[in-house]
Amino acid sequence: MSESKRRVDYTNAWSQARELVWQARERLALGAILMLVSRAAGLVLPASTKFLVDEVLLKQRFEWLTWIALSVGFATIVQGITGFGLSQILGVAAQYAITRMRIRVQEHIQRLPITFFDSQQSGQLISRIMNDAEGIRNLVGTGLVQIAGSIVTAAAALFVLFYLNWKMTLATALVLALFSGALFIAFRILRPIFRERNKITAELTGRLGETIGGVRIVKAYVAEKKEELEFVRGAHRLFRNIAKSMTGVSAMSGFSSIIIGAIGVVLIIIGGNSVVSGQMTIGELIMYIFFVGMLAWPIIELTAIGTQITEALAGLDRIHEVLSLRTEDDEDAGKATLDELNGDIVFEDVTFSYDNDVPVIKGISFRAEAGTTTALVGSSGSGKSTILALVMNFLHPNSGRILVDGRDLAGIKMRDYRRNLGVVLQDNFLFDGSVLENVRFSRAAAAMADVEEACRIANAHDFIMEFPDGYSTIVGERGVKLSGGQRQRIAIARALLANPRILILDEATSSLDSESEALIQEGLSKLRKGRTTFVIAHRLSTIRSADRILVVESGRIVESGTHEELMAGQGRYRELHDRQYRYERNLFVNPGEDFIDDRTEMNKATKL
Repeated sequence: MSESKRRVDYTNAWSQARELVWQARERLALGAILMLVSRAAGLVLPASTKFLVDEVLLKQRFEWLTWIALSVGFATIVQGITGFGLSQILGVAAQYAITRMRIRVQEHIQRLPITFFDSQQSGQLISRIMNDAEGIRNLVGTGLVQIAGSIVTAAAALFVLFYLNWKMTLATALVLALFSGALFIAFRILRPIFRERNKITAELTGRLGETIGGVRIVKAYVAEKKEELEFVRGAHRLFRNIAKSMTGVSAMSGFSSIIIGAIGVVLIIIGGNSVVSGQMTIGELIMYIFFVGMLAWPIIELTAIGTQITEALAGLDRIHEVLSLRTEDDEDAGKATLDELNGDIVFEDVTFSYDNDVPVIKGISFRAEAGTTTALVGSSGSGKSTILALVMNFLHPNSGRILVDGRDLAGIKMRDYRRNLGVVLQDNFLFDGSVLENVRFSRAAAAMADVEEACRIANAHDFIMEFPDGYSTIVGERGVKLSGGQRQRIAIARALLANPRILILDEATSSLDSESEALIQEGLSKLRKGRTTFVIAHRLSTIRSADRILVVESGRIVESGTHEELMAGQGRYRELHDRQYRYERNLFVNPGEDFIDDRTEMNKATKL
């Protein structure tokens, strides 16, 4: 979803606008009726001025005064009631439409492929969901109805004006036509400015979200000033955009004042001469002035409404960019369902690249039989996590096939397949809720006994019960109130509770001390029975019991076998193992001896 500059095509935005209007047609129709009644009642006061001046004041027919006052009072009450009803009916319609649009965009974004999220800031996506949808209130709220009401009012006023003095009305209409042309040009200029504002706001929100989310890193590297400058630059970009749009709106408002002055000149010259010549009465001239205001005001009102609708269309255009993206559900259409899964996984000459010119996985082939554990080892950047992403169906091969129980994974519905997965990733994300809610995230209806059993296997139950609130303890955003090891154990318990057929462990014990790791390894060994498990482990000692170990280097499998077979082979695995063993020996048994040299080797060897 590129944010690069392009010529905006509002065809899609108008299409979505028509759809929104159609969905709210009943409320809008009722609102239009109320608007017409309100505007009709609004004609009473200016129309009454002729009778007040000519009949009451000049001809002294004071019996008319009561009826004029009652008419104006009744019209005012009608305007008040219809105005209140209009705001309630269309206000609710607008908020309902905004809510539906936010839900629609959020649902669509949730179903986009992982590769989409890899290239987007979370703050920008939040802006798409929350801010861009806000503008549609002017389409299904009072905006369109006000436009319709303004047109009706202007038409009625124009009819009365022609009736009173057609020559003066032609001159007035010419002035207002010039104003309308200026408005049209102004909208064309302002439209891209409003679209750019949405983009800047999204980028600024995204950066701010990253800064707040990574505040510990910011403080650790004393980078507060750097982040302040980043925000200042974004804030000033937003300010310049707003200032530019305000300049345009102010110019239109200033031009409006000039137009009003020009109309005043017309009224004084032509209207004054008409009264002198006897073509108009004083009451008719005053009534004419009121109706000119009723003609001019709707056009001026269109300035504000038109600007708001321009903003709404810009937001709809940005929303369309998201909604037009192909979701995983779209990809699943026509694919076969998956009722049961044994867990036999086969890679057949699989190649994958994030960039088509740089393959990350190069013709990998292996088989992980159902119920077995396959470990992946290798240096950092060798492609281990990419292989797991392919297993989880987050990524799709550029060539080759991945077979699941003999069926091509590309032909199986992703949702069906992923329901059989249990995942503990390197980044253990916890939601800002209770421990219980986070563990149950994988199976919301799980019984409390099952939750506690999963936590016991993950060696998490004891420390959870030490909290004053036990399983009701709030973990904070991303689990910030827990230690790294505690977060990891809750993530493992969450995966255990899912009771998966395929278990993915990407550095699942990397944040644990040796004692906790030993306890969890015992639980994981029980969990792995009968399940197909893929493991990436920091410590080679934790994968000795794997049924098969794949040594991955530069996107290729360079060695494959059990721990004993690979150790006997004197190859890359033996080299990694010996480096790690030598490092641990120097660290725990003989600290200081060749420590620096071995630590350098360890940094190379243990980024697995």
